Amino acid sequence: MKTRLLALSTAVALTALMGACSTTNPNVPTDAVAERQGINADVDGALTKLRTQMSGSDELLRKARGVLVFPKVLSAGFVVGGSYGKGELRVGGQNAGYYSTTAASVGLLAGADSKAVYILFMTDEALKKFQDSKGWTAGADASVSVYKAGANVGVDTQTVQQPIIGYALTNAGLMANVSFDGTKISRLDM
Repeated sequence: MKTRLLALSTAVALTALMGACSTTNPNVPTDAVAERQGINADVDGALTKLRTQMSGSDELLRKARGVLVFPKVLSAGFVVGGSYGKGELRVGGQNAGYYSTTAASVGLLAGADSKAVYILFMTDEALKKFQDSKGWTAGADASVSVYKAGANVGVDTQTVQQPIIGYALTNAGLMANVSFDGTKISRLDM
């Protein structure tokens, strides 16, 4: 009985997630140029939001060797869930490729949400390893230090010394207790 319930929960969660990611909506552009332009605009908006909501993030963005931004990562699930989003890597302020992110989760969860995810490569070595990979998984291929905001939000020397720093923002602000471990990132041919 528990196995059937888990299987049914998984099917519902994945159906909801895939439905949210569907491109069958007539308002969603289907050609690659329009899709790239949409991702670029969403990334610009997400970076502006990060700069305005997070004190000190502008300094980190300037120091980063590369910035990977997923402006809309949709998560859905009921006990078992997953997330998916598309984004862009920027190096020196220029586009360096498009990527997708996926992750699965199990636990006490129900519903759906959306967040913006930012991964900052603070060293040339970390950026090169990411760019040279055929598929990259946080926690397995590299550790992502989650940037946590406290009462005095700012950039400290210890944060800047980490090779890879991650943020996750919702409409309510910086997400606490977020983990990037197990997040799979793959390059998109667009």
